[in-house]
Amino acid sequence: MSGPHGKTASPFRQPKAVWAVAFACVISFMGIGLVDPILPALAQSLHASPSQVSLLFSSYLVVTAVAMLIVGWFSSRFGAKRTLVIGLAIIVVFSALAGTSGSVDGIVGFRAGWGLGNALFIATSLAVIVASASGGFGGAIILYEAALGLGIAVGPLLGGELGAISWRGPFFGVAVLMAIALVATLAFVPSLPKPERRTSPIAPLKALRHRGLLTMGIMALLYNWGFFTMLGYAPYPMELSAHELGLVFTGWGLLVAAFSVFFAPRLQARFGTAPVLYANLLGLSVVMAVIAAGVSNPTVVIVAVIVSGAFIGINNTLTTQAVMLVAPVERPVASSSYGFLRFIGGGLAPYVAGKLADAGGLSVPFYLGAGTFLLAIPVLASGHRLLRQAEQHAGAGEPVVPTLTPVGDAPCGGTAPVVVAVGDHHQAAAIVDAAARLARETGSPLEVVHVQQTAVVEEQTADTETGDQARAAVTTHLDRLAARGIAATGQILSSVGDHAAAGRVLAQHAAEVNARAVAVGRSPRGPVVQFTEGSFTTALTRSSRCTVVLVDPDSTPRHLTMEALTELRGSTV
Repeated sequence: MSGPHGKTASPFRQPKAVWAVAFACVISFMGIGLVDPILPALAQSLHASPSQVSLLFSSYLVVTAVAMLIVGWFSSRFGAKRTLVIGLAIIVVFSALAGTSGSVDGIVGFRAGWGLGNALFIATSLAVIVASASGGFGGAIILYEAALGLGIAVGPLLGGELGAISWRGPFFGVAVLMAIALVATLAFVPSLPKPERRTSPIAPLKALRHRGLLTMGIMALLYNWGFFTMLGYAPYPMELSAHELGLVFTGWGLLVAAFSVFFAPRLQARFGTAPVLYANLLGLSVVMAVIAAGVSNPTVVIVAVIVSGAFIGINNTLTTQAVMLVAPVERPVASSSYGFLRFIGGGLAPYVAGKLADAGGLSVPFYLGAGTFLLAIPVLASGHRLLRQAEQHAGAGEPVVPTLTPVGDAPCGGTAPVVVAVGDHHQAAAIVDAAARLARETGSPLEVVHVQQTAVVEEQTADTETGDQARAAVTTHLDRLAARGIAATGQILSSVGDHAAAGRVLAQHAAEVNARAVAVGRSPRGPVVQFTEGSFTTALTRSSRCTVVLVDPDSTPRHLTMEALTELRGSTV
């Protein structure tokens, strides 16, 4: 997300376009969990077996998987808004048709159409939110993450409530809500420029030739096999009503959202991506084995399913991070390749699980799911070296760990500089000017570091700005300072989704240049979001060996001496 900024900006101060797409995101993320509470009722009402009903997942996910291969090409050809609108319209039509159907086969077919619409929507929703945001890039990503968490948590609850009235209720509910989102998108989202370069429709498949991306994709396929086995078959041994199933899966969804947003980034920063994934996959295997062994005890199944939400939340976040680390191709292409494999695993699992359950009993698919979670560990381990190397080097010509790139003249050695870190924000110039006063009063040169970040949310990525835009921002600061006779140099600090790591890299750089002080602005993301993702300023302050000055450009500047400066760690200038 955005780097260190000026005064805190509320993520909720966004234009109507952002709110329209965020609302649609909530409904879209409800899509999978929404049908879980009605699976037993659906089977009973339509006189279908669990294996037949499981095809609701298979058709939806297999079509989504195949569509992921072409959505990048489609979006680059027709534009993000048009792709978004088409996706929403398809979801409205096919979810309504599923509600009117009188057979399992009909619902399965309409769910396939729903999957196509969902693929078009999820491939462009994050990009549209970011492009439409005026309340700051960071605020837009916060809203997207909030929509994701809310959809996952509320989907089963809404499905249970509507399913308690009729199994048709969730389908009609999605159709109505998505229709509202479609109208809002048409009314409020502006037309967005098409990408300068079109994506090839075969690029995602060609990208799978790269070992790192293929390894992570197969690991995701195995993980999703186990995940959707549980999602598709766990409701049956619970022996609960639609309303009660909705409450169970709401508890599960809350843990998914909490551990995905709050705990996964902290664990990743503490232990590293691969070790956390190893432990997490082992934990999921154990939970699935418990479900298999206790399949005749509803209480055991209920508790195990809810607990699995914690592991699933961690895995969803870190697997995508790992894919983006090892992929030696453009991130949208990597997202499509990864999405294809993971959705294929999710789509095939319920079908195979149904056949196994019919032949050998309900515990068999859960044991297989436990096995696929376990098998994912050696698959991930086969790419361990690639993942470790990727965490230290760049891929596809872009940095995957925070790196500094000089802009203009290199910093002059000798005199300890004042370093100021700013992001793409309307108060960046005011923060740089405040740091310039600090440098002048201490007789120090100034170094401007522009923070350029890429966010990773689920399988989607979004850039704050292009490399050329980041370079232009630094050049603008330097030209403005030069016109006032202030000596300054520039750097671009590039980072992918890890604020704390960027802060530590800046602290290391400050130590290398023997900086007199580092000046930063206030983060716009708020204390809760900073806790979940890691705070740039906190990591910088803890790692820095020099003074860190928090600049508030709205306050009245004070004249500072170096004696006073040593007392200013974390204070406001």
